[in-house]
Amino acid sequence: MADRKRIYLCLAHMSEAGLEQKYIKEAFYTNWVVPLGPNVNGFEKDLEEFVGQNKRVVALSAGTAAVHLALIAAGVKAGDEVIVQSFTFCASSHPITYLGATPVFIDSEKDTWNMDPDLLEEAIKDRIAKTGKKPKAIVPVALYGMPYQIDKIMAIADKYDIPVIEDAAEGFGSRFNGQVLGTFGKYGVLSFNGNKMITTSGGGALITANEEEWREIMMYATQYRESYPYYQHEKIGFNYRMSNICAGIGRGQMTVVNDHIAHHKHVQALYEELLKDVPGIKIHGNPDSRYDSNFWLCTMTIDPEVRIKGQENAYKTIVTGAVGGAAGVIHAAESAHTDCEPNANVEALRVIMDQAQIEARPLWKPMHKQPVYCRTIENGKLKIENLPSGIICQTSDTSVAYVNGVSEELFKIGMCLPAGPYVSDDDVQYIVQCIKDAII
Repeated sequence: MADRKRIYLCLAHMSEAGLEQKYIKEAFYTNWVVPLGPNVNGFEKDLEEFVGQNKRVVALSAGTAAVHLALIAAGVKAGDEVIVQSFTFCASSHPITYLGATPVFIDSEKDTWNMDPDLLEEAIKDRIAKTGKKPKAIVPVALYGMPYQIDKIMAIADKYDIPVIEDAAEGFGSRFNGQVLGTFGKYGVLSFNGNKMITTSGGGALITANEEEWREIMMYATQYRESYPYYQHEKIGFNYRMSNICAGIGRGQMTVVNDHIAHHKHVQALYEELLKDVPGIKIHGNPDSRYDSNFWLCTMTIDPEVRIKGQENAYKTIVTGAVGGAAGVIHAAESAHTDCEPNANVEALRVIMDQAQIEARPLWKPMHKQPVYCRTIENGKLKIENLPSGIICQTSDTSVAYVNGVSEELFKIGMCLPAGPYVSDDDVQYIVQCIKDAII
């Protein structure tokens, strides 16, 4: 199928009315080609209206910047510990290390694939017992748009008086009990990367509760310049504000955000219908009516007993270029294998899909299995402790992890499927047929 147009996971899609270009042209005509201006103000206002709950929003250069500033606003400093979901992209945890703090990774529960609330509370109690102090923040993640068990997580956070930073980078427009993600906790993080629900090319935003916090975060995002006629800095700030050009794209995108969300949900429903009778294949959906995922990416699991064609040849060659994403610069791998990888089924199907001009990817590799967070501390091995409740606590010199095995198992058998605005009904039928044809 080399002549078939490639089907990508989620491509940026501009409004049919071309409003993105309108706002960009206005920025050029008025010479507002800087990290401030009418588009930035207008985009922030649009976002505030969208998320509701009387929240304030700061438009930033990236979702990662939003996580970083939220941690600073929560008072995280070197030597502190921050609880964060393990099953996520590195942008959720890397900013913790930027600050010299330690990520405490929490494994997932099986319903949403997100932070396990029971494991969360066990970890909080264990960290207090071991360190004598509470973690400084809790960072749950809306994996692929799926809402976390926010009611339970917020109850635990309130019980121990720990602020919640909601990483809704993948969950823009997802809701729990009708309320938009990112508005439950003290802070909320959004992303507008080129493959997200809406895009500003690159960008993100931080949702905060009140005017005072909003002003402080705005200061940190603009190099923390004090109010003098010259540059006076009394705290270390960052150059994190969104440009007026990118914000112009965002203003146009906000006119189609509901259409994008509706399309992703439509694609999800198609996958569910077309694959419901295929043994061993399961599309991950909303656990119950409280959950309203945007289905940024549609995901599925393949039962290990299912056999995919070409399984015997999986991992026989080393990948020489980055698989998907924007990053094209990679190190050459020494081996096709790591100690934690998708099984041969998933890799064989990924290769088949790639050859059929379909972009499909494994799920995120859990952060507690990433080499950067697994540097050893005792005799070349991680320190492993079995807690009375059956939970495993892993400690390295860069992180702590409370593990139940859920995310590692999902990583072995899970896959992301295309869901973006350019994915047509015909594309979904073609993708499903490829999956069916790949099964022996």
